Amino acid sequence: MIQDIETIDEFLAHRTADVEEAVRTAAATEIMPRFRQLAAHEIDEKSGPHDLVTDADRKAEEYLTEALVKLLPGSVVVGEEAVHANPATYEAIKGEAPVWIVDPVDGTRQFVHGDPGFCTLVALAHRGVVLASWTYAAARDQLAVAVRGKGALLDGEPLRAGSPAPGRDLEVATSHPDYTTDDQKRALLGLWTEGVGPRACGSAGLEYLAVARGELDATAFSWEAAWDHAAGILLVEEAGGAHLTLAGEPFRITGGNTLPFTAARDAATARRVVGLLSGGA
Repeated sequence: MIQDIETIDEFLAHRTADVEEAVRTAAATEIMPRFRQLAAHEIDEKSGPHDLVTDADRKAEEYLTEALVKLLPGSVVVGEEAVHANPATYEAIKGEAPVWIVDPVDGTRQFVHGDPGFCTLVALAHRGVVLASWTYAAARDQLAVAVRGKGALLDGEPLRAGSPAPGRDLEVATSHPDYTTDDQKRALLGLWTEGVGPRACGSAGLEYLAVARGELDATAFSWEAAWDHAAGILLVEEAGGAHLTLAGEPFRITGGNTLPFTAARDAATARRVVGLLSGGA
């Protein structure tokens, strides 16, 4: 089993293109052939009508699980659909082995409805630290890659989040009310104030990409499933952004965060959003 960070660094120095190929292949073989072609029997509900899973989710995760472990022997995979089947597998995020965190189709609801606003998310983490991430919007053929300490790229071009222009409303993508507790709803209400323009979020991975591109000022999310956030958190960080929980601490993929939390184009915006959330809590 791989134990030391130097070995993983060596992997990241030489094999990120192989991960990219695996992500693209999963999308090309298991996701895109089903896009706008899904039959009713290929769609199921998990916890309710807003929580869907399709054959594309399952098959893409199966492909990535096999491919990623083969690329990095000794690693393990925490995938959204595998965790749904066996919640105990989520604990691998806190373990000693390098862990691939996979959301095969982030934005399944959009995918089911024929909307191109979905993506595949893969992150590589070790001992609770996200080291690299891949965000692939297959319907748009856009790939964002981030490596800790090495920056972030979109289709090979550097990503810089920048800072919001002064004097205009902050655009913040927020959690859907169906996925919030009463306390979190009250916190999120703090965003409904002068100088802020909150809106419902779509695919979390694409919202993070929008922050990293400087197209969205911040997010305000109320759940902490690592497959939704690990890839995007690193992407925003490496583009110059920041993330904070309601407790004023960076978001941890291992859990136990005080929610809601934000990822923003810069540290000042992150602090401002958390201040608004704290005022609503």
